Amino acid sequence: MKTISSGTITEVVSRLCHQANYYLPEDVLRALEHAYTREESERAREIIEQIRENARIAAHKEMALCQDTGIAEIFVTMGSGVSVTGSTLSEAIQEGVARGYTTGFLRTSMVCDPLRRVNTGDNTPATITIDIVAGDELSITILPKGGGTENASVVTMMAPNTGMEGLMDCVVETVKTKGMNACPPLIIGVGVGGSFSTVAGLAKKALLRPIGSPAIDDYYATIEKRVLSAINALGIGPMGLGGVTTALAVHIQPAPCHIASLPVAVNMQCHCMRRLTEVI
Repeated sequence: MKTISSGTITEVVSRLCHQANYYLPEDVLRALEHAYTREESERAREIIEQIRENARIAAHKEMALCQDTGIAEIFVTMGSGVSVTGSTLSEAIQEGVARGYTTGFLRTSMVCDPLRRVNTGDNTPATITIDIVAGDELSITILPKGGGTENASVVTMMAPNTGMEGLMDCVVETVKTKGMNACPPLIIGVGVGGSFSTVAGLAKKALLRPIGSPAIDDYYATIEKRVLSAINALGIGPMGLGGVTTALAVHIQPAPCHIASLPVAVNMQCHCMRRLTEVI
């Protein structure tokens, strides 16, 4: 049994809060560079270059990439051979988020009640997803998720006979009607299957895949390519001002589902795709 102190977990989470909000991941930077070279609109190219320049300045000055530093979405993969001492795992993570956001001069966006709207002051509570696996490692991933992208996301319970074409139409139509409000170019996570309560989680986990990595299943990898092509043919472009770069990637995450259901979730993510993982 491997023992990890809650204090260590808090320190790791605090550091992840800082680094994820200051530094754009390498796969995102490469995708933006590729988009810049293939973009046909001069205005769109200028916007992409401004996005890249923003990332360079944020990294150099260690400042937030975006003023919306998001809800802290935390994904934990915990080996069954790991034991946490001190406080609980969830308590350690929440303390790490509180410390990271307050010491990192990151905007605190969480309110303690959805209707009374009083700010919690430290961006807690974080949303925590824990998967238990074999082994003795603890992997922690942070995905700071902004409000604008969440507001442009949808969950739809489709009829099973709509099939692949129905799935594709749902994703493209969602981007067509809401994508402009999510600060394109977008990374789009799509969950399909599961249930009403799990399909949104599938879509969000799909965002954690590196840009450019296709789905493991060739069937879904083909659908990803077709949907991405259809989305970029919409002409929405960077920041909604036209161009062939409306999305950088489409990632689909499937799961088994009930015979009578076809749940589909589309989770938008803007070009500021902040995510970072550390393994303890």
